[in-house]
Amino acid sequence: MTELAAALDYARRHPRCVLVTLKADGRPQSSNVLAVVDADGVVRVSITDGRAKTRNLRRDPRVSLHMVAEDFWSYVVLEGEAELSPVAADPHDDTVEELVAYYRAGNGEHPDWDEYRAAMVADRRLVLRVRPTYAYGMPG
Repeated sequence: MTELAAALDYARRHPRCVLVTLKADGRPQSSNVLAVVDADGVVRVSITDGRAKTRNLRRDPRVSLHMVAEDFWSYVVLEGEAELSPVAADPHDDTVEELVAYYRAGNGEHPDWDEYRAAMVADRRLVLRVRPTYAYGMPG
């Protein structure tokens, strides 16, 4: 198993992480997020249009995701470039469908999918996709 494959496996088991983007002045901006890794190694995060992380990613797509285990000492950092979906505009558009799949992968079934779909549009949600190109850490 390659280092990247091992890191992705770790990330699948530890989806709570810190998303690090770069501010215009080069300093890091961090946000706690839930990351879902699919079978192809694509990491997805639900984000909101207009927030600092989204503005940062539109300007500079470099991103790091820092996953940490409950013991705090084992961790993995995935690095790559962001790809952003369009902002959710209709409860049945492709972005909302991807957000539904993201929710199911991370949380299971929602008690009211119509409510969830409407909230994704109202919140102006979109999907951050990262195909990691580098990983490091101590997955122990």
